[in-house]
Amino acid sequence: MINKTLTSMLAAGAVTLGAQQAAAQSMSLDLANEYPPSSVHGQSAEIFADTLGRLSGGDIEINLHHGASLGYKSVDQFDAVGDGALPLASSFMGPWAGIDELFLLSSLPFLASTPEQVWDLYQAAKPYYEEVLEENNQVFLFATPWPPSGLWGNKALDSMEALEGSRIRTYDSSGTVTLREAGAEPIQLSWADVVPQLSTGGIDGVLTSADGGASASLWEQQSHFTEVNYASPLQVLHMNRDTYDSLSDEQKEMVEKAAAAGEAYGWWVLPRRQQENYAKMRDNGMTVIENVSDDYLNGLNEAAQPAIEEWRSGMGERGEEILEAYQARIDG
Repeated sequence: MINKTLTSMLAAGAVTLGAQQAAAQSMSLDLANEYPPSSVHGQSAEIFADTLGRLSGGDIEINLHHGASLGYKSVDQFDAVGDGALPLASSFMGPWAGIDELFLLSSLPFLASTPEQVWDLYQAAKPYYEEVLEENNQVFLFATPWPPSGLWGNKALDSMEALEGSRIRTYDSSGTVTLREAGAEPIQLSWADVVPQLSTGGIDGVLTSADGGASASLWEQQSHFTEVNYASPLQVLHMNRDTYDSLSDEQKEMVEKAAAAGEAYGWWVLPRRQQENYAKMRDNGMTVIENVSDDYLNGLNEAAQPAIEEWRSGMGERGEEILEAYQARIDG
């Protein structure tokens, strides 16, 4: 299933075009990413860039700018790529909900709880993602998931009582609604603002994956991570349509093969990355809490229902089509 698909994608991404050279002029393109280079998505972008460089014989050079070094956050990168201020970006979808509620789908809490389900949800929604980006002068190249989100804090956030009154960073409106319903005091923040807010005491904890927190060494401010498998939201690598159209047919083929390689890596690493991160976190003195109680998970699921219903209501027929396609893939 997923492994067979990804093996095929890896094989396609690894093909080199040998001496074949594009007729179009050589170019150097910037790619912005809000997250650190050690994150899954930093590495997926690196594989995309390296593969494209090899396939093009160096004619297409991708200059990677991680850690929001160009001043763009994911919420800014949608318009920046569409307008041509950036030719390429790797962006977390959640902050794009203000553009289209579709982009909240992958971070809806507890909707997809296994790597296979996360993949099926992505496949059900992919044509809709492509359509929205196309309407905004962009090309959807690929998407990769974050490992499951959990709760970082200076105490175990392993019960509804522990959540009560805790100021926790969320990454989108669904997380904000869910944690508010659970009794916390959520604060929606872009990733670039997380460490400054922790350092100044503006927040007590962070809703993010073990990978996101480990890549930013959050153990310097936090002592506990509680696994709740909240969601595995997507990050998309997207390209300005005018830049893409300026490529020769051969160069477009190279971009597609490089995108397949970057995507294949991101999905292949998903089930492996979490335990690697846990080991690193424990090595740095963190307490990692697994196997929380069913009562707690049931409470979080109940708290998530208003967010899910709000999304379904806002999406209307389009949302139901996606969820029906997702359910058909699971059942099939």
